[in-house]
Amino acid sequence: MERVRVAGIIFINGGVALMHRTEVKKRKDYQEYYTFPGGGLEEGETPEEGTIREIKEEFGIDVKVIKRLYEMNSEKFNQKEIFYLCEYVSGKFGTGNGPEFSNDPKYIDSGKYLPEIIKKDEIKNLLLLPTEIKEKFVEDLEQGKF
Repeated sequence: MERVRVAGIIFINGGVALMHRTEVKKRKDYQEYYTFPGGGLEEGETPEEGTIREIKEEFGIDVKVIKRLYEMNSEKFNQKEIFYLCEYVSGKFGTGNGPEFSNDPKYIDSGKYLPEIIKKDEIKNLLLLPTEIKEKFVEDLEQGKF
């Protein structure tokens, strides 16, 4: 069965909440990039529940899932990725305590996870992965869909 990765697109404090990844040793192609917060579904979880849990773990905030925005299949990682528009509800941004922040040895080659809020007009200049979703998102931003 293919893996499902879910991610949230969150507008907060005049920008977009992204995870800045640095010193990523396990990837030969990119050692530094940005990504939408998210991760794999746990057993029995709906995609919406997984999105809410992952954002809480990574950013320490509670969100409400508004709607599914994008979906793609990644052959490279053998997974389906679903991106949801989420609304900030409560919590202090940057207080996530998920496993990626625990110094767990299994994350040693994953590098650093730095929660950041990026201004909408700066997103087009970032290396935001996956690029296929970045292109759709930037186009939607420029067309004023958000």
